[in-house]
Amino acid sequence: MSTSVAAFAVPATSRHASDDPLREAMENLARALPARTDAAVLVDLLGDDLKEGFDALGDVECHFADVLDAMRMPRPSPATLIGMSDDQLVLERLEVLVGVVSAVRRRLSQAALMMRQLPLPLGDS
Repeated sequence: MSTSVAAFAVPATSRHASDDPLREAMENLARALPARTDAAVLVDLLGDDLKEGFDALGDVECHFADVLDAMRMPRPSPATLIGMSDDQLVLERLEVLVGVVSAVRRRLSQAALMMRQLPLPLGDS
């Protein structure tokens, strides 16, 4: 994963809170959900989706950095520019991102529904 993508995976105000913001987020979500097997599976799947999304995002970011590097050469060659434009991996990773975003949206909705099914703590009526 790209360093800059990882650095912005959480808001700047909470970056110091944990060396592993993804793990921290998954643990927080797990505590907020009911203590059931389906909730634990949901947290695991969501964590996997987020890891996959960050990996794909890092690959896309690297592609754009490579394009910039190629264009910053004093005299970029046509072959270099064509090579940059023909990077199939970045298109594949973008497809992965589209799928991951859909999966994350669905799983976040499922988590919200599970939270709504929890009984309210005493005094919160």
